[in-house]
Amino acid sequence: MGDCACNSGVKIIYSCSGAADVGELSDRAVRQLRKEGIAQGSCIAAIGVELSGYVQSAKGADMTIAIDGCPVGCARLNLENIGVTPVAINLAELGFKKGESPYSETLLCGCGGNC
Repeated sequence: MGDCACNSGVKIIYSCSGAADVGELSDRAVRQLRKEGIAQGSCIAAIGVELSGYVQSAKGADMTIAIDGCPVGCARLNLENIGVTPVAINLAELGFKKGESPYSETLLCGCGGNC
């Protein structure tokens, strides 16, 4: 069996963390993925105001992942604004609707969380 490269390189994951229910869901999903060791978490607000250390970390990562809750895609857009093209996941594209997707452990686990 070959060696797994799953955990090699620096992976940073961001969520929109918006005020809507889908923003909370994206934030909780990122926290779960971080807890499982899938990627390091970082602050999308710091990217938005272009704090140099955060921007350098995002640009230097081997992989950046943005999980957004709604079609606006704020996490993805903030990363693209600094020249980083993330792997973008949008919960709206997975059928979640703003105002109709209150957070629950069951819902998070259905998104791939290992609860």
